[in-house]
Amino acid sequence: VGPRPGNRRTDRLMNTPPEDFAHSLLVLYPALRSLPADQLAALCQKTALRTLPAGAQLFTEQENCLGFPLILAGTIKVVKSTAAGREMLLYRVEPGGSCIITSSCLLGHSPYSARGVAETPLSLLILPGSLFERLLAGNSLFRDFVFHLFAERIAELMQLVEEVAFHRLDQRLAKLLLARGASIRTTHQALAEELGSVREIVSRLLKGFAEQGLVTLGREQISVIDRQGLKELADNRR
Repeated sequence: VGPRPGNRRTDRLMNTPPEDFAHSLLVLYPALRSLPADQLAALCQKTALRTLPAGAQLFTEQENCLGFPLILAGTIKVVKSTAAGREMLLYRVEPGGSCIITSSCLLGHSPYSARGVAETPLSLLILPGSLFERLLAGNSLFRDFVFHLFAERIAELMQLVEEVAFHRLDQRLAKLLLARGASIRTTHQALAEELGSVREIVSRLLKGFAEQGLVTLGREQISVIDRQGLKELADNRR
């Protein structure tokens, strides 16, 4: 897939000399600095650079994993779907990070259990599974990087489980809006997916927030006008 028009970061990567391309990769992923020069050069061939437009699927549930993604620009959102068609955002992966579901698939030789979608125009390299296994076995820096990711993501997922199990949806929506800032460009459907709910319920809650004077609603636009009121709701003090 070719680079999306206007993705200046991808355009710069495509025009970067090979040695600078390798430098950019190592700045984001210092755990790869101990790679032999020939392996690093092979990994950093411009022909190996993958670019995807926003909304494109990087991987799907039950698909076999071919390698470990190294993100150079853009964001991946990892989503779990239900048989009824509902979705929940599990986490995002940004440049310098990677996906623990991918890691677990490579370690367990199992298919993906979630779906990865380019949230923005995306540029990445794929570290082949065979090289991932060699690095994990023989490179302590890379091994520490992978397991540090596991620890961070598991903590995030435990927080997500706690919120879903013990917090009301209106509290979680208020918290999400507070994290997005004063002016939020999004759709009710996108908010519902992030919260693991459905659009109709999120729309009803937002309408209630607006009636309470907490937000104003526009077309794909939410403006927070009473931040303290939303915080009290998120903290269950209302």
